[in-house]
Amino acid sequence: MISIGLLIIRMVIGVLFIGHGAQKLFGWFGGYGLKGTGGWFESIGMKPGVTMALLSGLSELVGGILFALGLLTPLAAILIAGTMVMAIIKVHAANGLWATSNGYEYNLTLLAVAIGIALIGPGQYALDAFLF
Repeated sequence: MISIGLLIIRMVIGVLFIGHGAQKLFGWFGGYGLKGTGGWFESIGMKPGVTMALLSGLSELVGGILFALGLLTPLAAILIAGTMVMAIIKVHAANGLWATSNGYEYNLTLLAVAIGIALIGPGQYALDAFLF
């Protein structure tokens, strides 16, 4: 049962990060693509914006794919955690904790999930379990 729970957590979080990466990279799912995201990144002091958008989008997309598959789970968690730390620092920290004020509550939750899964392992229904 624990492995099924871990699979559900990995799949939901992983697929959401795949979507966020696709928003930044390709403009899918209502996203702004590299140019639009890059412009916004520049406006909050992350320069060069398009390069930072590319790195962020790739971290989310690749991290999400790996996390969902349970493949190289510690690396996946680092990619996800890194983007969440940056989101907290650059966007949400000044607004306080609560998401109702555009705070970092949600980002902190995702950060905790990624690190938690990396520490306890992805479960038996993960590619890591078959390969390593």
